[in-house]
Amino acid sequence: MKTEQLFQSELKTLGLLPIDNKSVQNINDEVYTEYIKVLFLPSGYQLQVDLTSYTIDRPSLLFVSPDQHLHIEQIGKEPGYLIFYNRDFYCIQIHDEEVACDGLLFNNIHNMPIVRLEADELPFFDHIFGQIATEFAVQDPSLEEMIRTYLKQLFIKSSRLWKKQNLDRALSEHQNDLEFFRKFTMLVETHYKQKHNVADYAEILGLAPKTITHKFKRLKLPLPNDVIKNRIVLEAKRMLAYTELTSKEIGYILGYEDPAYFSRLFLQKAGETPSNFRTKFLSKN
Repeated sequence: MKTEQLFQSELKTLGLLPIDNKSVQNINDEVYTEYIKVLFLPSGYQLQVDLTSYTIDRPSLLFVSPDQHLHIEQIGKEPGYLIFYNRDFYCIQIHDEEVACDGLLFNNIHNMPIVRLEADELPFFDHIFGQIATEFAVQDPSLEEMIRTYLKQLFIKSSRLWKKQNLDRALSEHQNDLEFFRKFTMLVETHYKQKHNVADYAEILGLAPKTITHKFKRLKLPLPNDVIKNRIVLEAKRMLAYTELTSKEIGYILGYEDPAYFSRLFLQKAGETPSNFRTKFLSKN
């Protein structure tokens, strides 16, 4: 596979391309920003997602949501691969929630899911990416459904590995607790610009705020109030770094009519004022 391979039908889009010296400029120029992305990278890559840098020291899968900023700073000796698709291709309600675009691999409180692969796990993912490339070459009428099947296999396997690598063993053994963790995360991702307090989400979930807090403590997860505020501040950092919006405008977009209150929240969570954060970020880039 030497160039981008693309499937488009009505509103659905899915593509596969190698990550190399030729394609990396398009990726960094945000040609694929609007899409949900899965990167399959061998060792030797360095990249930045949002405001965090990652060094890939062994083969890894990375899952990037459309609102995250992706910049590949260094490619390895071997090409990586990028799958990109929109929600119309793979995110309809009938898909299993855990492996769809709002499941564990995308839009979760850990922000940047990475699955690091052992040697014995590589053949499975090599096979999946190879089969997807083969489907593009065949161009059979059933291509869309076949590729969606391969994607689901990729997501199921990746979700299992991610849980094994990132979640407390006790949490992984209790599916009800895991479901609560995922549901709260999805609610925050949907409502963080309007709903800023645990009580807001408690009302949606039909629980007392204390019940949610106790559940998070028991699961050894960040406290729910921190999850909410950290998501708000992450979005503020993105806008400070990648737009020319003022702090006041950003605060308003994020649901804060009082600029001073928003600035205090940002200072509390980020350790510096919005203007200082922007100045430091721009000086590094």
